[in-house]
Amino acid sequence: MIAASGPACTTEEAFEQMVLEYQMPLKRMCYMYLHDMSLAEDAVQETFLKVYRSLPQFGGGCSVKTWIMKIGVNTCRDMLRSAWFRHHDRRIVPEELLIPAEENLQPEESGDLGRAILELPVKYKDVILLYYYQDMNQDEIAEVLQVSAPTVSRRLKRAQEKLRDVLKGGREDE
Repeated sequence: MIAASGPACTTEEAFEQMVLEYQMPLKRMCYMYLHDMSLAEDAVQETFLKVYRSLPQFGGGCSVKTWIMKIGVNTCRDMLRSAWFRHHDRRIVPEELLIPAEENLQPEESGDLGRAILELPVKYKDVILLYYYQDMNQDEIAEVLQVSAPTVSRRLKRAQEKLRDVLKGGREDE
């Protein structure tokens, strides 16, 4: 490891700090994308490999969180598009989402809200996960998803409406 001089830190130290700070939020986001904790852990590992390799080229044009989440979203999308994933039966039974042993998941992720989010179309699920679960603002989300900020705003509003309708309908049926 290269010795740090003064307040500056080495690439390895910066990377270790990124892993400590963003590992769990990234894992939660990947789980919500992939619906499988093992795959989410693989996606997190792959994301941090890509981050480490790209760290010298990171120009600071966006926040570190935005940059890492963008790589994470793209990694999950790549996994979902892979031939193995398309030909492997990954259907989730809602009861499987209620497994209490899944670490670091919030209670709402295993209830009605979690199921409703998982059922959203990808473009709506993306904005919900990044806005509410990663505390990103609309400009950061636009950068991650490579769309305009007004598009993010429209998708967020539409996703909220869809969730409201699904959750309202679910309560009336009970």
